[in-house]
Amino acid sequence: MIHLGIIGTNWISHQFVKAALETNRYDLTAVYSRKLETAQKFGAEYGDVEYATDLKTFFGIAHMDTVYIASPNSLHFEQAKQGILAGKNVIVEKPAFSTPEEMAEIIELANQQKVFFFEAARNVHEKSFKKIADLLPLKNQIMGANFTYMKYSSRYDQVLAGQEPNIFSPHFSGGAIADLGVYLVYAAVGWFGMPSESHYFARKLPTGVDGMGTAILRYDLFDVTLQTGKNADAFLDSEIYFEGGTLILDSVNAISKAEFHDRNHQERDIISITTEENPMIEEAHDFADVLENPNDPVQGARYEEWVELSRNVNKVLTTLRKSAGIVFDADKD
Repeated sequence: MIHLGIIGTNWISHQFVKAALETNRYDLTAVYSRKLETAQKFGAEYGDVEYATDLKTFFGIAHMDTVYIASPNSLHFEQAKQGILAGKNVIVEKPAFSTPEEMAEIIELANQQKVFFFEAARNVHEKSFKKIADLLPLKNQIMGANFTYMKYSSRYDQVLAGQEPNIFSPHFSGGAIADLGVYLVYAAVGWFGMPSESHYFARKLPTGVDGMGTAILRYDLFDVTLQTGKNADAFLDSEIYFEGGTLILDSVNAISKAEFHDRNHQERDIISITTEENPMIEEAHDFADVLENPNDPVQGARYEEWVELSRNVNKVLTTLRKSAGIVFDADKD
């Protein structure tokens, strides 16, 4: 059994805990919050849980072996570092870290301490994502792609009122490309590999981060266009263009429908897609496969593949936001 601790008491933490418990491979051991009442409110529905209001006490809980971190983005690095130094595995909600330097340090530190670091980018762990990967033709038969994920954030109302909530603040490594665009970048890099060029044309907010924008990832033979935003809603499908037709996806952040339009026969073939009620259960299973089998070479290879993908996605995200003049407090240059 994996003994799980939680940092971050918002809805996404509840969703991950419920997914983890549904696998029957985890139990909820501890919850951290700066306010005891907040931690207790979060843990009330999960039975016998320990609570901590300081991180030293929290990471000192001996029987807790794995920590899920879903605090504001800019806090991930120090919290993950502290957890790893305490001998804990860390699952860090996307985007895991603000810069490639932070990412590299955590990966190296986890290797040194012989623990695991996972970025909780759930879409690449879903069976539907893997099924699309298996359907893709050779890269020289791909002509391009358009991926879209835009969803209005209720916290944008605070921006309109002249405030600076965490998810729209450069001090907390916020913005559209970091929060939602990360799913699109994961899809592109996961399916097509690293682009040769990355450009982002952002509409910046008064806070200094992007409310929405369009990115172009250039590959040797094709381009991938990404549209993301947190101050508007989009209802577009995502598409991948082949020599013989077009693959149409209802999304790339959580694929539930897919079909292929065959140009030669003018037919549409529905692709069978299965989804889980809780979209985080597949990543919870994947993480457990590694955590429960630390010496299995097959699981080790899967783990190294996820880590390298996280590293590459972080590099692309950083290139994109810097090309748009978006500067985080975490940037050292």
